[in-house]
Amino acid sequence: MEVSYSDLVNYFSKVSYKVMGVHHHTKGAGCSHSQMTAPFPVMVFPLSGKAKFTFNGTPYIISPGTVVHGGANMTLDKVVLGKTRWEYIIVFYEAVTPEPENMRMADLHFELSTGNSPRLTELLWRLWRAYTHPDSLSLFRTEMLFRCVLEELFVSAGGRQSGDAKELFDQVSLYIQEHYTEPLSVRELAEQYGVNENRLFYIFNKFAGIGPGDYLTTYRLNRARDLLITSDANVSEVAKSAGYPDPLYFSRMFRKRFGSSPSVVRERYRQDQSCQQFCRTTG
Repeated sequence: MEVSYSDLVNYFSKVSYKVMGVHHHTKGAGCSHSQMTAPFPVMVFPLSGKAKFTFNGTPYIISPGTVVHGGANMTLDKVVLGKTRWEYIIVFYEAVTPEPENMRMADLHFELSTGNSPRLTELLWRLWRAYTHPDSLSLFRTEMLFRCVLEELFVSAGGRQSGDAKELFDQVSLYIQEHYTEPLSVRELAEQYGVNENRLFYIFNKFAGIGPGDYLTTYRLNRARDLLITSDANVSEVAKSAGYPDPLYFSRMFRKRFGSSPSVVRERYRQDQSCQQFCRTTG
């Protein structure tokens, strides 16, 4: 499930919450288990190894450098991957002030990429010790440390997100430019690069100002216009070369973008070129 980084930061900066549990677990290679999640949202912080957590049918591959959020009362299937033991800390929490209607954390599951953060690991161990070794200040210490964990989580994720998102945009946009004559769809592009369609839409809007489908259409039509004015290929040939096997559909899309039919755009360009040549000859 796609949740934007800015929405998360905004949520945790405005909504008050309290820690409901902090637990440390270690599982052997191949261990698997199915259950319902607790009645509270949960964050899973990997320490070593790799596992697949599947919340309500959506799988997440979790290893150090990735944090996964799960909702409340969801079906959860867990399996340890590889031959290394799986070690992690989980934190249950609960909102104690009203949440935005579209950001009820109990209903959401998603992942964040943090990269290697020794400080985050240190804070998690301190949080676990504060929760499991209570004293007169343990409640205060636990709440304070959880906020420190969230701060480090968002700082780490924010730093990676910008770089990762730009890299993904560059990769997908380059692929479109190299394969625009072939049948392409946003769903296939998302699957090819291992992200969901919402994530791809968010990234293209961030760096191109339009969604990936509109980016593909714009690129195809711009290349078609270039071919129209630099060659004598007929409209059907131009349409096919731009990834449109149906010339009538191509003409409708072309007119929608440029305000005129392909033949009219070609004729206007050639008239302009003739006028410029005449002016240079008689000037």
